[in-house]
Amino acid sequence: MRENLNKQLSFTSLKWFNFFVYGTVVLFTSFFPLYLQDVGMNKLEIGSLMSVGALVSIIANPFWGIWSDRYQNLRRIVLVMLTGTLVLSQLVFQAHTYEMIYVSILFFYFFQGPLFAESNTMILSYIQGTGHRFSSFRLWGSLGWALTAILAGPVIGWAGVSVLSYLFAALICAAMLALVALPKLDHSIGTAPLPFKGFRQIFYNPFFLCFIFFGILVSIPNTMNNTFVSLYITELGGSKSMIGFAVFLSSILEMAVLLLCDRFLKRRIPVLLGLLALVSILFVIRWWLMAGATTPLQVAFIQILHCITFGGFFYVGTQLTMLLVPRPYRSSGQALYTLTWSGISGILGGVLGGWLYQNLGAQSMYQSGVFLALIGSLGFGCMCLFISGGGYGPSRGQEDEITDIELEQYPR
Repeated sequence: MRENLNKQLSFTSLKWFNFFVYGTVVLFTSFFPLYLQDVGMNKLEIGSLMSVGALVSIIANPFWGIWSDRYQNLRRIVLVMLTGTLVLSQLVFQAHTYEMIYVSILFFYFFQGPLFAESNTMILSYIQGTGHRFSSFRLWGSLGWALTAILAGPVIGWAGVSVLSYLFAALICAAMLALVALPKLDHSIGTAPLPFKGFRQIFYNPFFLCFIFFGILVSIPNTMNNTFVSLYITELGGSKSMIGFAVFLSSILEMAVLLLCDRFLKRRIPVLLGLLALVSILFVIRWWLMAGATTPLQVAFIQILHCITFGGFFYVGTQLTMLLVPRPYRSSGQALYTLTWSGISGILGGVLGGWLYQNLGAQSMYQSGVFLALIGSLGFGCMCLFISGGGYGPSRGQEDEITDIELEQYPR
């Protein structure tokens, strides 16, 4: 009886941990650009600063993965990462010069950037062999993201953007308390470092490289939007509450989309490529609507499309990576796919979006997103026609089921 009670408390703590971790991240991604604008940074400087995280993640992810493998105590590793995130976030908010902000944010992203990947692996290790699915814990993360956004907006609007540092610290401390309440694991599934050895074989696969290239084109405007949508809403006259409402709408239906894809989507390459082309067209429509928006409420409702576009694109892309890359190199394929989505696209989207917004305005930035997403959708469509005509086929045994652990490495 006591053992069952301890296990139940562990699962409850894991859910609250996910809730608070996702809440801290949405505070940073959605409201931190407002803080930077408040201290005097222009759009290009904000975009460049926010893109630093993508650059740091190239080093940070394998670093923490290696230490997790060696130390075999994911709970303590995540606690160290949360502590570093807490301390460095306060340094960022207390920095009085641009130079100090840039230095502090570099170290902040070193601790915060890989937090999702390590947390997901830790949760998977706790539920291993229990019959619990990761999706139930991921749902709490989505709830934390959505509810924190909609509640934080009015608070920041009332108290000022400077209160962001206190909200951020409070949520991190809550996540740390939930983490400390977890019992020590008697096993661990570990975390693999970035598998560079498989990259050489992947680069011999031009079909997969085309898939990566068109994916980058589609994901760049998504990074632009994530970085600057809060500034766009305020520029149109929206309040902090409206920003929180927009983020809430963009995430509240995300898990429903992922669950529907998981249940009904056929894992066949032509089907997935066709769906990827369709999702990319939805991206085109989304950026076209954003470019023509004239009120903050319009922007908020357009953000509902994020549930379908981002959720569908990353889900389908993860599935396709598993099917296009031979089994021995799948880990490298997933690493490359994630690196291009959150790394290369993050850097290009932050800097390019900042330059466009600063010099040409938000409408031009979103119009460029229409162009990039359209090229990507046409590329995926051509790939679908090519493979349907027998121009390409995976090696035998590649089109099989994807495990829960492979699929659930899904970032925000």
